[in-house]
Amino acid sequence: MPGTDGNWFEILHKNGCRLTAPRRAVVETLVGSVHALTPVEVYNKTRKGYPGLGLVSVYRTLEKLEKLGLVQRVHLTKGCQGFVKAGDGHQHLMICTNCGKAVLFEGDQLDPLFNIVAKNTGFQIESHWLQVFGLCKACQSEA
Repeated sequence: MPGTDGNWFEILHKNGCRLTAPRRAVVETLVGSVHALTPVEVYNKTRKGYPGLGLVSVYRTLEKLEKLGLVQRVHLTKGCQGFVKAGDGHQHLMICTNCGKAVLFEGDQLDPLFNIVAKNTGFQIESHWLQVFGLCKACQSEA
C-alpha cells in the first residue's frame, strides 16, 4: 500500500485532491473499518457524523482512493461490490459472509497451485487476486 492509514490525507493532497469535509469523513470511515463496505454502507456510516454528506461524494472518494491504491474493490457474496483498505504487498482476502469482516492474508504459499493451473490451462499467469468466503470466529460462535 502506498501509505499507512495515518497519511491517507497526505497522499490525497499530494495527488491534487481537495480535502473537503465530506472526503475527510469518508476516509475516516474507511480507515476505521475492518469490514468490506459497500458504497451505501460507507454513506450510511459516515452520515451519522456528517449529515450533509451526499452519496455522489462517497462514490467519487472511493474512486479516487481506489485509483491511489489506498482501497481495493472486492466482490461480496450478495452480488454487489465493496471496498476494503488495501494491503501491503501481495496479499489475499477472507471475507465473513455473515458480518462482512475482511482479513488480509499472505499468498506466497499459493504459487505452486498457480503453477499447476498455468500448466493445465496453457495460460501465462501475470497476476492473481484471491478472495475466500466463510464465517469468522465471532460469527461461528454465534451459530
